[in-house]
Amino acid sequence: MELIDSIPIDLDPTTVKAKLKAPDLQSITELTKQALSMAEPRAVFTAAYIEKKDDDQVVIEGQCFKSRVLRKNLDDVGRVFPAVVTIGSRIEAAARRSADMLTQYYLDQIGNLILAEARSELIRRLCRQFALDKLSWMSPGSLEDWPIQAQLPLFALLGEAPAAIGVQLTESLLMLPGKSVSGIFFPSASTFFSCRLCPRERCEGRKARYDETAAREYGILK
Repeated sequence: MELIDSIPIDLDPTTVKAKLKAPDLQSITELTKQALSMAEPRAVFTAAYIEKKDDDQVVIEGQCFKSRVLRKNLDDVGRVFPAVVTIGSRIEAAARRSADMLTQYYLDQIGNLILAEARSELIRRLCRQFALDKLSWMSPGSLEDWPIQAQLPLFALLGEAPAAIGVQLTESLLMLPGKSVSGIFFPSASTFFSCRLCPRERCEGRKARYDETAAREYGILK
């Protein structure tokens, strides 16, 4: 089990402005600087070994994960990296305190970008540390095939480590702070996006188009 107590974040305000389609660079620069000063990017991960693979589930160090998609993604994989990444709660708190709705929105979205960059930095670190070319990930709840209930075995693999970075799992299996992400990271030849298998039409977080052919190949669309 490893804890990363401080993750370096490099976030260019010009990039933030473009992604948020904001008209004013100066205000975005100020908010980005403010958000970065409040962010507390941390992570925990462990290297875990796959013990068993069935048609639609995989057992990782005694914990069973039922998912056709995860199982297919781990076809040629023997070792995975369960992890939790967070940026703390201060950005969310600042957004709630603001009386300006646009500021609330920008801070929330900048927090999401910081969290995504923290996850990307974790991937880069894992690749360096374990001599891997590429890693993809799957997060519980990202697909109907792998519902949020998978948080339980995922957190079981990590033991008390998430609490050490201030992350707790609620009764509804959501994480606090809200700007946190969990997942199983795994070696892959190309980057896997759950979005390709999700037919939901309206999703602001979509990273790839829905691919019906891929959904059939993964066995989640008949």
